Amino acid sequence: MSLASFLARRSFHYGWLVAGLTFLALLVAAGIRSAPGVFIVPLEQEFGWSRATISLAISINLVLYGLIGPFAATVMERIGIRQMMVFSLAVIALGVGLTTLMSASWQLVLLWGVVVGSGSGVIALVLGAIVVNRWFFEKRGLVLGILTASTATGQLVFLPMLASVADRFGWRTAALALTGAALLIIPAIAAFMRDRPADVGLRPFGDNSETVEISQPRANSISSTLNALWLGMRKRDFWLLFGSFFICGASTNGLIGTHLIPACIDHGIPEVKAAGLLAIMGLFDFFGTTMSGWLSDRWNNRYLLCWYYGLRGLSLIFLPFSFNFSFYGLSIFAVFYGLDWIATVPPTVRLVANAFGKENVGVMFGWIVAGHQLGAATAAFGAGVLRTWTGSYLQAFILSGILCLIAAVGVLQIGQTPTKGDSQLSSVTLNS
Repeated sequence: MSLASFLARRSFHYGWLVAGLTFLALLVAAGIRSAPGVFIVPLEQEFGWSRATISLAISINLVLYGLIGPFAATVMERIGIRQMMVFSLAVIALGVGLTTLMSASWQLVLLWGVVVGSGSGVIALVLGAIVVNRWFFEKRGLVLGILTASTATGQLVFLPMLASVADRFGWRTAALALTGAALLIIPAIAAFMRDRPADVGLRPFGDNSETVEISQPRANSISSTLNALWLGMRKRDFWLLFGSFFICGASTNGLIGTHLIPACIDHGIPEVKAAGLLAIMGLFDFFGTTMSGWLSDRWNNRYLLCWYYGLRGLSLIFLPFSFNFSFYGLSIFAVFYGLDWIATVPPTVRLVANAFGKENVGVMFGWIVAGHQLGAATAAFGAGVLRTWTGSYLQAFILSGILCLIAAVGVLQIGQTPTKGDSQLSSVTLNS
């Protein structure tokens, strides 16, 4: 009897082990995705590359991370979750490890942009959604909330450590530490991860049926994923959700996640302290996102998004002026902004379900998340270009704040005015 089979027959449900392994993989991937903010200034100093050039590699990483998401479920259906996780983590480790040998900017674009971006596109929120839907009949919301929070936890765990290692031993040592973290969890996933409860003779957690589940995966082709996009694009709500999430990505991962540490260094704040600001944001984001999920079950989700984007916009407009105050003023910004970091996710998911039906949430939210990452990529590159041209992030912060205020107005229109073809789309089941 294998160890996995033995564990499956203990008093706890094997799904919790699968969820734990998924959380660990998402945590490591999130930590790796947050690393560029620590590496920008060291790379700039060692190689003389402009911030715009470095930001280009980061933006490509973010684009691929978003665009691969809608297709990841298709590949997982064909070759399995465990195989995809092992392969993706190996690709991420390879890409990050090889950056220590690079000597030209095109190598940064290839390795961090293409290789790491492609690998991290699979170890993303779509993985958590698939695991929850397969392994849990009860407590799906709780488990999905915990897995979503791994993004914040990864940032909280990795950023201060990376900044400290980079400051004391150099950015290459920090990159090798990330490589080691990715490689370290591969054996556990290979040994204990399972695709479905039926693989260990169980049904999903909370499903008290007496028979063992025998699952026949639905056909889920690339063409059906693209067809879902085509149908969604004919609906106004898709563009309102896509556009608001584009701005969400631009104002979080792309701008703050990538450029806050370099901006702090520009104002004389040490890198380790600056990384601490992002860690504070990660901590408070955990609570903010959990509370947002609770509120999304009780309040109008359009109004919640309006408040989130509006308050975020005001905070970003204030941010460049807060550098004139003490570090503690920035800490207050980090707490306030952190509560709002990805609080937009739960109400956005609910609005996607309302617009396209619960059976279509997976694929349609995947495409809207792609919009989030396109926005992040645009801001990551655009802010780097503005910093290179003007020597300041002032314009980038102000513009991002204004875009958030525009999003706050736009989300109020979601679901308000049916457009031609909406009734037809509501009756169509998209293959997800």
